[in-house]
Amino acid sequence: MSHLETDLAAAPVPEVAHLSLGDLMFALKAGMTDFRKAPQFGLFFSAVYVLGGIVLIWLGAGTVEWTFAMTLGFPLVAPFAAVGLYDVSRRIEHGGAMDWYKILSVVKSEKDRQVPWMGATILIYFLFWSFLAHMIFALFMGLSVMRNLSTSYEVFLTPNGLTMIGVELGVGAVLAFILFSLTVTSLPHLLDKEVDFVTAMLLSLQVVKENFWVMMVWAMLVAGLTFIAMLPLFLGLLVVMPVLGHATWHLYKRALV
Repeated sequence: MSHLETDLAAAPVPEVAHLSLGDLMFALKAGMTDFRKAPQFGLFFSAVYVLGGIVLIWLGAGTVEWTFAMTLGFPLVAPFAAVGLYDVSRRIEHGGAMDWYKILSVVKSEKDRQVPWMGATILIYFLFWSFLAHMIFALFMGLSVMRNLSTSYEVFLTPNGLTMIGVELGVGAVLAFILFSLTVTSLPHLLDKEVDFVTAMLLSLQVVKENFWVMMVWAMLVAGLTFIAMLPLFLGLLVVMPVLGHATWHLYKRALV
């Protein structure tokens, strides 16, 4: 049995490294290299994100169905898709077999480890985020005369509407960065080592704290590239998501030593 399929022993707590912008460039280049070496796996796992986005469009953004699909479905599925990308990068790094059965078996086996707890944490976070967004909307727009938002956006151009948009964007940015800080190294760490999800998240937070500006740049790169990839009916995600997934693995390897 190869190194990649053996049971992982309890791992010692790693040290947080000091990162530079050069480490981000290295991670991106390594991510692109991994994607070129095994594009079939990258396309397969990124299809989860693309199909999810198309389904959300089909349900209709802003509807109750869209909200529940996003907050209940995506956070539970996305971590397992990410694990698949991390495992591909790990196998390329160690010269492991690029075998569909073995890689999908690793993804499946994660259900008995810590990734489901991570998914549950992300789910609760998304639900809180959704609740807070609705509460902010109600606080600013609850007494406004509402029209059909699909045909008129005039209500958002009022002073209350513009203030509400500003607050929503500000709060959303803060919550997004907190979630990024909790997960940027924790998900690959959970795959790579035998560690509980709370420790993995705390270490991820420490990585961001010790390398705040570098990780801020990484967060903006991820957000910007993802936004651009979503514009052509989410199809850009077929390439951007696997590259970022592989890159995240390499950044994790440099961040925790």
